[in-house]
Amino acid sequence: MIADAALTGAVKARALELGFDLVAIGPAAPPEHGESFAAAVAAGTLGGTISQAMFCVVYGRLARRWTWPVAFVASSVAFAVATAGLYALALTAVPLAVAAVGALGAAIRLMPVRTESHAAARALPRWDIPVRMGVATAVVLILTTAAPILGARLTGLLAPFPLYAAILTVFAHQLESPAAAIGVLRGLLLGLFSFTAFFFVLATTLERTGITVAFALAVAVALGLQAGTLALLPIRATAR
Repeated sequence: MIADAALTGAVKARALELGFDLVAIGPAAPPEHGESFAAAVAAGTLGGTISQAMFCVVYGRLARRWTWPVAFVASSVAFAVATAGLYALALTAVPLAVAAVGALGAAIRLMPVRTESHAAARALPRWDIPVRMGVATAVVLILTTAAPILGARLTGLLAPFPLYAAILTVFAHQLESPAAAIGVLRGLLLGLFSFTAFFFVLATTLERTGITVAFALAVAVALGLQAGTLALLPIRATAR
């Protein structure tokens, strides 16, 4: 301890001599959250896909009969209920991935068909985009700060809350029509297949390959799947 204190004092003194105003020395300890924590968060996020599917179906079903506040609150409650159930089950990555893909397929079939035409979009107020950005960023920062308290799995389950999609959906619902809001949610559901693939790859490779390789693989798989989804969209539109 004496040797450590002497070394610390010497390092600080030398740093001050070199012109540094503030000097802090910390222990050379392993990082608080390593690959295992990140893999657990990825698995939780993978399960959160199911909660997102619930959010989309409930909002889509209510959008034509109710205003956006009712639809948003009800769909958020559905997300919370699904998240609580998944947290209690504590499934691993493989069954979570299977359940997520099944949930997305079921959600797409349960979403109402868009039969009404879009209303003319109203001009957005000047504060619209800054407010969307501020709200979304604040929630992300709160969740990131609370991660050590919530734990890896619960953080992962809460992280997929469709904040950005919800903002787009609410504004589309209010400024255009229920059909526009349903269209946003349908797009979200289609995009969640690549989202699921991304976090499945992370959850199953992070601890074995490390962060760099795992993220590279996850990005490659997600981009490939997303490209395939986008290529199929014109075919689906023509078929309808």
